[in-house]
Amino acid sequence: MSISPIVHHIPVCPFCQRLEILLALKDQRNAVEFRVVDITKPRDPELLAKTRGTTALPVLELPDGRILKESLVILRYLDETIAGGPVRRSDAYEHAVENMLITREGPFTGAGYMFVMNQDRSRRDEHLEKILTIYRDLNDFLMEHNPDGTFLFDSFGLAEAVFTPMFMRFWFLDYYEDFELPAGPAYDRVRAWRAACLEHEAAQQVSQEEIVKYYYDYAKGFGNGALPEGRSVSSFSFEPDWPTRPWPPRNKYEVSATDAELGLI
Repeated sequence: MSISPIVHHIPVCPFCQRLEILLALKDQRNAVEFRVVDITKPRDPELLAKTRGTTALPVLELPDGRILKESLVILRYLDETIAGGPVRRSDAYEHAVENMLITREGPFTGAGYMFVMNQDRSRRDEHLEKILTIYRDLNDFLMEHNPDGTFLFDSFGLAEAVFTPMFMRFWFLDYYEDFELPAGPAYDRVRAWRAACLEHEAAQQVSQEEIVKYYYDYAKGFGNGALPEGRSVSSFSFEPDWPTRPWPPRNKYEVSATDAELGLI
């Protein structure tokens, strides 16, 4: 039995990256053992037994065998139990404020993923406006609580650890949907926050190229290892490794790349 907590994860998963960012902020990268799960293959029966049949990742396995699920739950547990001082705000009011911001992550994530997976070009503007509405709400929140700052408070904290992996995954919107935040005060504060999060040294686990290549199947409307019609290898496959693959076609609506064109065979 491992003497360290084990995180069962996939490296490109944003919910797993949150945990890696937290450990990096604490300078405790080796305090947790990460074990890779290949989502393009059936789950290991031993892991399924531990999770009582659920397949969502990450999963935290404690040294005594107890299991914790849900990335935000695991994030807070590790913040409380791993050495290095808390990443969460110690002041009760400020912690409540960061939690209010964190509650906005779910709708934000959902809007971004629905946008990239949309296959109906006539609905593109609908998805665009939905995510822009959320960005404006985030901008208003940051203006209310720290109008002249960069992060929510004085440094990269728990809320940033939650949102940064999503900012990175939404590189797929930049690539496949030509997304960019409009100019103007309705977006300036959140734009600065996003840029600072993306540049932070604790959050460099993945690259834009990696995200764009792995998430091609999402751009075709297929998530979690599911295969588009006519394909036999998931874009989430670990082999061939992503740096050896060509960039996918940006036109997701009219073009469907083959396994060979994606460098998967």
